[in-house]
Amino acid sequence: MSTVNSPVRFPDLRSPGTMTKRAWWLIGLNILIPGSAQLLAGSRRLGRFAVSATFVLWGAVVLAALVYFLLPRVVYTLASSPIALGVAQVILAGYAILWIVLTLDTLRLVRLIRAWPKARPLVAGLAVAALALSAGAFSYGSVIAGTARTTLDQLFSDGAYQDPIDGQYNIMLLGGDAGPDREGIRPDSISVVSVNADTGAATIVGVPRNFERATFSAGSPLFGPFPNGYDCGDQCLINYLYTYAEEHPELYPDAVANGSTPGIEATRDAVSGVTGLTVQYYVIVDMQGFADLIDSLGGISIDVPARIPIGPITATEPYFYIEAGTQRFDGGTALWYARSRYETTDFARMERQRQVQEAVISQVDPATVLAKFQDIAKAGTQVVHTDIPQVMLGGFVDMASKGRSIPVTKLELVPPTIDQNNPDYDLIHGLVTDSIASSATAAG
Repeated sequence: MSTVNSPVRFPDLRSPGTMTKRAWWLIGLNILIPGSAQLLAGSRRLGRFAVSATFVLWGAVVLAALVYFLLPRVVYTLASSPIALGVAQVILAGYAILWIVLTLDTLRLVRLIRAWPKARPLVAGLAVAALALSAGAFSYGSVIAGTARTTLDQLFSDGAYQDPIDGQYNIMLLGGDAGPDREGIRPDSISVVSVNADTGAATIVGVPRNFERATFSAGSPLFGPFPNGYDCGDQCLINYLYTYAEEHPELYPDAVANGSTPGIEATRDAVSGVTGLTVQYYVIVDMQGFADLIDSLGGISIDVPARIPIGPITATEPYFYIEAGTQRFDGGTALWYARSRYETTDFARMERQRQVQEAVISQVDPATVLAKFQDIAKAGTQVVHTDIPQVMLGGFVDMASKGRSIPVTKLELVPPTIDQNNPDYDLIHGLVTDSIASSATAAG
């Protein structure tokens, strides 16, 4: 196109028709290929920079899509890297600013005052709408990247990579039962999630909080005071070990420095002894704050098997009832459903807690996460504590993605199969091994 005769760069300012057509072209080019309007009608230096940045961004998106389909673990690892998220945050914010500059400059080049009066608001409206969608999307993406980076730094440690044990990663999941009526924390929900490193097939082993005579290996600091298992003389429940170790921090002098606590480490040793699995990591969920997380997700749906009275074990009558059938719970109601002890057994409560945990995991959808990401991230940092290192996140996300279509195998160490007062550890270890094998079979 000749520069001298170009109606785009040197338009006939006296022709409203030409100026209107030119305006639509420039606005459309700015939307399709940001910077192209400047190449044709404005600063070529700005245009070349903007077009180059646009093509680089498009290329990065295409490359990321290809890598995701070929090597998804690479994408997961980058997406869970604070450094990569920091780079993405800067790039997205920079591109949002660039788009704002280009749109304002394009409106200047359009010279709306020379276009047909009826076309002026339409042209300006299209430019503003495109700006709001594009720059707004990139700005929000930058905010999400920044929030994710901060959340990862707060939640996850800087530990080293660990290989799976016998092909499995074993993670202890605790529901912390803290409150104004309690001294310290006692795990109200105890389980081990064993995940196959290759297939993502998961087995959940539930350990009752009132399990007695937990055993320890010879290498555990608790083996010395309890060589024959946790026997303190009266109702030595496994969840009491948390408080016991917190009162005897000398048993685990390096726990806090390693991102844990004596109570968590004592519970980890007990759970390892009970299940026969080497527990590599822990995740503890503050049940009091769990309600905030559920509220940030917009609530959860639970299929309630039977009408349940709700209240503490000390209540003389229930506070209220939850009816049978599919119910939509906010955070407070879900917490009551999971923790109510009125006229119920600990085993029934374990099952309800498992329902709530699974509902949160299965009912989280990408749209909700994107729309409420900051609230979810804020709640997550207040609710969840873990020693899982950042370097493991990409692999764990990959395993979770593979395992979504595989049924979760569940094993509850409860009566009548297991006598929680006098446990048969050969039987328990055999059941755990069989359950993991069954999970592997389900994965094909």
